[in-house]
Amino acid sequence: MPPLLQLVGIRRQFGGVEALRGVDVDIEPNTLVALIGPNGAGKTTLFEVISGVIRPTAGCVRLDGTDVTGLPPHRMAALGVGRTFQIARLFPGLSVLDNVLVGVTFGRAGRLAIGERRARAERLLEIVGLQDKARALARQLSLGEQKRLELACALGPEPRLLLLDELTSGLPPRGREEVIRFYGRLRRRGLTIFAIEHSFRVLTELADQVVVLEQGEVIARGAPAAVLGSPRVAEAYLGEEEPPGGSPT
Repeated sequence: MPPLLQLVGIRRQFGGVEALRGVDVDIEPNTLVALIGPNGAGKTTLFEVISGVIRPTAGCVRLDGTDVTGLPPHRMAALGVGRTFQIARLFPGLSVLDNVLVGVTFGRAGRLAIGERRARAERLLEIVGLQDKARALARQLSLGEQKRLELACALGPEPRLLLLDELTSGLPPRGREEVIRFYGRLRRRGLTIFAIEHSFRVLTELADQVVVLEQGEVIARGAPAAVLGSPRVAEAYLGEEEPPGGSPT
């Protein structure tokens, strides 16, 4: 049985800059894989390639063993790939509930009657803890609430693979802890998750596998403890935050 997602030799150039340099990653069903790396490592570019926003210069994206390289975002979404963004992309003038209804309507539940779709949207708001804000406008939410709303929207189409781009970015410590709990809930629901986080501390307790990017290359992959103990990973992070093994010397 092939991996749910398989990236083979992914390269992406922007003019003379090679943002991704031969990235190979396999993601098995029902796992949580953390993608970490310093700023500018190519993490979001890799998500853009997977979700069809940009085409790779070379390489192949396979979903369930089928080549889906270069399919546009709406086709990837129809195949079960959901995504959040580093900066939440919402409909600011719509209510919180209506934002989630958009995702539900364009997913597999879109064939249901409006009452059933609304009930599903309300359940998703409960999952992310926004049921009390259902009638508020999206633009009235705090940053942390907007991130949770985008997560509910991404869950609306019932994805098989969820790409999460720095859900904890910009949040205070309490907000980060809350988001990490959501990761745990999603993991227990059996979703396959590929999650970008700048900080190596965020997902290490939950992730089945950690992939580390530096300057567009995978420099380490494997179980969290083994990867985060790697001298090369510590070197990649040196000067940005404390390396996994302790304080920099």
